[in-house]
Amino acid sequence: MLVRELVRRRQLVRAVVQPGETTEAIAGLEVETVRADVRDHASLVRAFAGADLVYHLAGVITISGGQARLLEDVNVRGASNVARACRDADVRRLVYTSSVHALEVPPPGVALCETTEFRPDVLDGDYARSKARASIEIRRSVEQGLDAVMVFPSGIIGPYDFRLSEMGHLFADFARGRLAAYVDGAYDFVDVRDVVDGLIMAAEKGRRGEGYILSGERVSVAGLLALLEEVTGVHSGARRLPMSLARLAAVFAPLYYRLRRAKPRFTSYSLRVLASNCLMSSAKAVRELGYAPRPLRETVRDTIEWFVTTGRLQLKLPGFGALAVP
Repeated sequence: MLVRELVRRRQLVRAVVQPGETTEAIAGLEVETVRADVRDHASLVRAFAGADLVYHLAGVITISGGQARLLEDVNVRGASNVARACRDADVRRLVYTSSVHALEVPPPGVALCETTEFRPDVLDGDYARSKARASIEIRRSVEQGLDAVMVFPSGIIGPYDFRLSEMGHLFADFARGRLAAYVDGAYDFVDVRDVVDGLIMAAEKGRRGEGYILSGERVSVAGLLALLEEVTGVHSGARRLPMSLARLAAVFAPLYYRLRRAKPRFTSYSLRVLASNCLMSSAKAVRELGYAPRPLRETVRDTIEWFVTTGRLQLKLPGFGALAVP
């Protein structure tokens, strides 16, 4: 999505693609593509040669356990390699995409805010700890002279979901009537297009060494399902699953999904996230960058419409008639 927006703004773009990775998401766009791996510093130096600005978005996102080594290699050492390569290639500025999960969760009722002091040891989950350690690597690079800015997005959703994210799976399952149950809880979700705007604003206006939370709108799980029902016209009939029962099921979920050779849809970690304090403040990004996230209803509508118009969903949307069905 970032590449699309930069091209739309008539920027010269070089997309760094991991060897063996598909380029479906940028097919047809006027961009230069180079193959490089964040675990290979030399390949990054070659990829960054002549670049004025680098956006670092590559990383492993997971709600499952057992991937600590991969997270360390890609998220932590990868961030360190990118920062070193930026210095070695004389890149003017780096914009690093961290995560709100890298920040220490405040007490209930207190909104999450930015910090430059990261404490991986107090965070819940290998993914969160890896993003905090990666943020520390970026901060160290700033102390060594690199001009870098960090952004901390909340839960990203939206159109152009080519690889079908965790939330993309949920949206699709709902629209197909395959969502049988849900768990109480809430989280903050932000439109991918607003995150892209925030990244570009951070590149243009962000203060060196600073970080900016890019949050959207806090919504309960029930509230999100109500929005999906309104947009799709589908009544799922999903039943609320008590958290105590969900936690018990989560104990056996890894084995279940492993036997089915499927990606886990929920884990003990994801349940803890839904039950945690998810109040977040993007006031700093609003004040310093001009950040302005759109309403969640618009994001849900546009996401479902994108799934339909690209043929990923066979669905007749309310108010769109037969034209909405591919």
